[in-house]
Formats: sequence, structure tokens, C-alpha cells
Amino acid sequence: MSVIVTVTLVAGNLGLIFLLMTVPLGLRTVTVSRVIKADRNRLWQALWPFGSDAGWSGEILSAEPLDGEGTALIKLSWEGRDGRPIERKARFEDVVDGSRFSMRVVEDTALDPSFWANYRETAELVSEGDATRVTLTQTDRYRGVAFLIFRFFAMRRELRKLDVWAATGTYRKGGWFEHPVSQVGFAVLSALILWPFFGLNLGGLALAAILTSVVALHELGHMAAFRLTGHRRARMIFIPLLGGIAIGGRPYDSRFEVAFVALMGAGFSAFLVPVLIAASGFAGSEGHRLAAVMLATLAGCASLFNIANLVPVWKFDGGQVLRQICPGPVALALASFFLLSALLALGWRAGFSPSFLLIAGAVFSILSLITMGSGVKPRHELKPIQPFDRLAMAGALLAVFAIHGYGMLWASAHLM
Repeated sequence: MSVIVTVTLVAGNLGLIFLLMTVPLGLRTVTVSRVIKADRNRLWQALWPFGSDAGWSGEILSAEPLDGEGTALIKLSWEGRDGRPIERKARFEDVVDGSRFSMRVVEDTALDPSFWANYRETAELVSEGDATRVTLTQTDRYRGVAFLIFRFFAMRRELRKLDVWAATGTYRKGGWFEHPVSQVGFAVLSALILWPFFGLNLGGLALAAILTSVVALHELGHMAAFRLTGHRRARMIFIPLLGGIAIGGRPYDSRFEVAFVALMGAGFSAFLVPVLIAASGFAGSEGHRLAAVMLATLAGCASLFNIANLVPVWKFDGGQVLRQICPGPVALALASFFLLSALLALGWRAGFSPSFLLIAGAVFSILSLITMGSGVKPRHELKPIQPFDRLAMAGALLAVFAIHGYGMLWASAHLM
């Protein structure tokens, strides 16, 4: 891959990450509307949290008024960090029975109240002949377009599922986006997008497919960690060009859980890299040169990708692990400096040019600044990590780094 292509790819990804996660958008209103062939009162009973069909989607378990001023306590089916349903205190305004209502969230048991400071949602129903036009509106303050886009499609999905429920009386869970077939399609699309960067030939296609497979294995490690820490549901979503993301079924409960889930992305591949190296050596000794090269390439890509994820960038796995195990800002700064220095030294030893490593260091610094503070603050502090767990995670981090570092050096020696 030429320097120009590399710079273009990196700059494009940085710009896309800034646009998705950081660019200040201020107060924005998202509106979706759909005409549903159903009686307005029936749809009102489904959308109004106190309606007789408020549990049509399974999201609302119960709703009860707290006072005579429109404040209510709503119990949701979403799991909190303790595994119990999330409870949300909401205030209802501008209520016109059968036609419209607005809602503000005062607080809930999952997120800090500041998350809801600018949030407001409105539902409006207008009869159109024998059908009803349902309009949903959400207003909030946004940084980055990712959450804005998510809410738009979530609202569209809600209306589409409401339409199906009105016609059939049943609620269908899930959707096409997270369906396994769709995710396989996104993975294929991701490989095809990467293909031109590696050369429009069979070798370039193989590299793109290998990198996509490495991303999938990395996220599979995160999903396994979610399950091991008690998340009853976990899923992986492929995002073409940007990679993939593993999503748990509830908020994190402890700092150890955050560190363990973050490290297991690279930790899972750390079990595979030695196997790939041994298999490549065996294939080469048996005269299967192409298979040996493919296995060595897979080992090298897995090592490079996962060790890059261990850099101390705010939203990268390494940054998340260090923030949980370091007892203070001084220790965090020293550990981050040590880890980044070790990564750059490893890159120099593997044959990367000093100018490339300087650019890489600058890119990691920019990424850390872009993503710093972009997480959502929980309602309550996470459970602290115990001294033994802190040492265990530190040792595991060093072991995973060493395994991938060896794999990176081995691959560079055998493929160059």
C-alpha cells in the first residue's frame, strides 16, 4: 500500500470518526411520520404509556403516576446493570387525550440525569379517513451524527413495527439490519470496499478478506467476554470501512467488567496467533507454500490489528483497560507512555520507517483527543476493581501485547 493511499485511508477514517462521534451539532429535532391503517384511539392506547396496549412492543412493563402534575414512573424491559428492569421517571406535558403528548425524562436508573437534560419526545396522531397519521418527534443536543442517525432509524423502525402490530396484532422482534444474513452482507461489503486499497487483484482481495475476518474474530472475543460477565444478549454489528462493534445486553456493572470485555477482543486472537504460526510452519514444511503464506498473512494481520487496538487511545481497547486498572492520573499517564513507546519500538523493529511511526503516533494522539469524553456517564459509579483483579488484568494486558508483538515480528520476518 503506497504512502498516498495510506494517508488517504487514515485521513478519511479520522474525518469520519470526528463526524460520527465528536462534531458539535447543537439541538436537533428528528421527525418521522407514517400513515397506519388503524383507528386513532387504538394507536393511542398503544403509544400512550398509560394506554391499555402500552405493552404492545414489550418495551414498557408498567407505568404509574407519581403526582397530579404529570410525573410518572415507567418500568422498561431493558436490563439495568443489576439485571433488573430499568426504571425511568418522566414528566408528561401538552397532553391532548387521543391526539398528542410530550414527554421529558427526569432521570432513570441507568444513565446520569445530564444525559436527559435536553431530551424531549412528542407523539401526535391525526385521523386521515379510515387511517391515522402517526408523527414521532425527538429533540436533543448531539455531538456527532452517529447517535442522531441511530435515533432516526430507531423511530422509523418503531412506526413500521406499530404498523405491523396494528394489522396483525403481533409484535415482531429484531429487524433486517442486525439479522445474521445482513451482517454477513455488511462484512462482504466491507471487504469489497477495502479491496481497492490493497490492489484490484486476487492478492488484494485475499488481504481484504483476511482483514475483515480479523475484525470479526476480534469482535467475537468481545461478545464471548460479554457472555462470560453475565450479559444474556450480545451481538456484533459490522460497519463497512470502520470495522465492527460488539454490543452487550446491559450497562457495565464494574470496572473489572469494562477491562475484561475490552481486553478480550485482542485476548481471543492471542490464543489463535500461536496456532496460526505453527500451522504456517507445518504447511511450509509439507511443501504447501501458498497455504503457508496465507496462514502467515492471517497471523500477521491479526497481530498488527489487535496490537493497534491496545494503544492507549481513549475509546480503543488499550485505553479502556488502562483507565480501569491505573489507580490515578499519574499512573495512567506513565502506563500510556510506556505502552505507546513499546508499540512504536515494536513497529520500528518490524521494519516500519521512522516517519511512518511518527505519523502513527500523531494519528493515535488525534484519535484520543477526538474520542476523549465521548462515553455516556452512568447513573451510579461502577464498582471499583479489586487489587488482585487489577494485577491480573495488568498481567493479561502485557501477555496479550507480547503474543501479538511476537506474531507481528514473526510475520514481518517471514513475509518480507
